[in-house]
Amino acid sequence: MKALLDSLKPDDKDRPAALLIDPARLPRHIAIIMDGNGRWANRRALPRVAGHKAGSESVRSVVETSARLGIEILTLYAFSVENWKRPRAEVETLWQLLHSFIGKELPAMMENNIRLRAIGRLEGLPESVRKDLDEVMERTSLNTGLQANIAINYGGRAEIVDAVNALIRDAAREGRGAGFQIDEQAIASRLYTAGLPDPDLLIRTSGELRISNFLLWQIAYSEIFVTPTLWPDFRRGDLLEAILQYQKRDRRFGGLNADQKIRRSSGQRLLEALGTTSK
Repeated sequence: MKALLDSLKPDDKDRPAALLIDPARLPRHIAIIMDGNGRWANRRALPRVAGHKAGSESVRSVVETSARLGIEILTLYAFSVENWKRPRAEVETLWQLLHSFIGKELPAMMENNIRLRAIGRLEGLPESVRKDLDEVMERTSLNTGLQANIAINYGGRAEIVDAVNALIRDAAREGRGAGFQIDEQAIASRLYTAGLPDPDLLIRTSGELRISNFLLWQIAYSEIFVTPTLWPDFRRGDLLEAILQYQKRDRRFGGLNADQKIRRSSGQRLLEALGTTSK
């Protein structure tokens, strides 16, 4: 948090929002559905790839801001298993943009102590893309700051299927019978995000009210923030606003908050007193 405030000038338009953030209540894990690149380009009569290029600036801003805030984990939805349906030229351009982006950003990742990790069906990616990702993940593997996950060739249903199949393979290798039991912990331990806390905050840009097959298991209790801002226009101030809204939420995880517990306890005592009096 101090790193962010130190980077803001006194007259910076984002400074008031930054000062309102409670550093003790930051989300540990933020996940973002980066949506709206195509619409951003269409509104400017530009090809869709122009929106993807512009969106890379938003990635840079959000990663840098998250690192300076002290966020532990940031997961960005970059390419879904369904995105292969897009025109071949657009998909190939996305790989070129990814190659260029991670090459340019590697020095900044090292300087800011950021660790990159790719999640998804990585074996289905072109060899050149896997090579790029493997190289940057190796180079940043010893960094201890923000973990930036890039979800690529990713699908929430595919992830759960892969986790269950991994459990079946493990059971067969260990000689367990067909009647072995699978629980939530077992599935969670085989997800692409195994070992990481679930997202506290899920952000979706472009105003669409859907989760698009993203982290279906992990977002069971995530707070969701939807903004009409298209991804290429999403910047530091937008992320700060999402965090401020998150900090106003009352997270109960299916239980009761402190005030509700107090009211429930008082009500029980009153009923017990009335019950005793009537005897």
